[in-house]
Amino acid sequence: MLKTIQLTETETSKLHEDYLHLHQSPELSMQEHNTAAFIEASLSEIGIEHFRCGSTGVVAALRNGEGPVIAFRADSDGLPIQEATNVDYASTARGTLADGTDVPVMHGCGHDTHVASALAAARILVRNTDAWHGTVIFIFQPGEETSAGAAAMVADGLWDKVPHPQVVLGQHVFPFASGNICVTPESAMAMADSLEVTLYGKQAHGSQPQDSIDPIVLGANIITRLQTITSRELSPLDSAVVTCGSFHAGLKENIIPDIAVFTLNIRTLTESVRAQVLSAVSRIINAEAAASNAPEPKITELYTFPRLFNDPQHTEALVSVFGEEFGAENIRLVPPAMGSEDFGALGDAINVPSVFWMFGGASPEDPAPAVNHSPFFLPEYRGALDTGVRAAVAGVLHYLGR
Repeated sequence: MLKTIQLTETETSKLHEDYLHLHQSPELSMQEHNTAAFIEASLSEIGIEHFRCGSTGVVAALRNGEGPVIAFRADSDGLPIQEATNVDYASTARGTLADGTDVPVMHGCGHDTHVASALAAARILVRNTDAWHGTVIFIFQPGEETSAGAAAMVADGLWDKVPHPQVVLGQHVFPFASGNICVTPESAMAMADSLEVTLYGKQAHGSQPQDSIDPIVLGANIITRLQTITSRELSPLDSAVVTCGSFHAGLKENIIPDIAVFTLNIRTLTESVRAQVLSAVSRIINAEAAASNAPEPKITELYTFPRLFNDPQHTEALVSVFGEEFGAENIRLVPPAMGSEDFGALGDAINVPSVFWMFGGASPEDPAPAVNHSPFFLPEYRGALDTGVRAAVAGVLHYLGR
């Protein structure tokens, strides 16, 4: 049944057209106004009812009589990256960050692939209503890269406006060979906490350090000490990452400044380890400040990503489905990733299970495809889209197929 439902030549052409348009027109997180309008126009053309949710999110309800309800999510935002792929459809778009900075924008994580695949899956389902029954809730979600989108849609009443699904499905393109699927049962991706830390010192001439409280030295000690959390406070069997991604202080080499600001990104797989790491981070920052006789630092949460937990029973069933569709030799169970996703917030909000999988987007002949978030990231879109559409349809029909 699954292999008999495929894109027509016209639908394939439209799929590629959609992808190329989206790839050339990325927008930053929670600024996906044109992308949302494009999705709405596409859904209207297909003939599916839809509405806006979470500002730049779009929700579509594809109903086909009585039957189960499932949800399928595709994210839509781009990244502040200058594309360096040199293809003729490369993005030249620009956007504005929250602080007013003008930046280049690129679909450096493949969300254009996700949206195009979901629209194509909807076309297949509309054309083959005799093969399934029930309701598919398509969630075109903004703001995944900042963890703002899923929360915004839930806060805007997503689950008050559509029937509650029995499961929420989602997928993501990754740089392994197209035609392959990777799945992680249970904890699939890490929780993430991003913090901004402001250190306060006392300014002085660089030649008179005795008159200063140096926030740069203080910050250096803190950042070094933070690495002992994973090496000396956690069990070697517990996974965590503590990364300092930026450090800013001072304006001139002979002035000890009175302030320093750095940012942290923390990844954990369980709530207990998350609580332990966050507590240790706070303890070390404040203790090092006290040791330097500095004022109390300011710790500000920038954003947080929820857990991504794949329900074991649903995951096992879909692994079997994907094996039937792509061949069992092309399906792999993989360890948890320390990257993060806000997808899990959708199902968690109504206490329903979720399953999230990775599909290959690279050419099988490419020995070293560029990774997500690289300026060179570029799926071989024909193979990637074929894999994404087939996986989406297979997943939906597992629950709704006649």
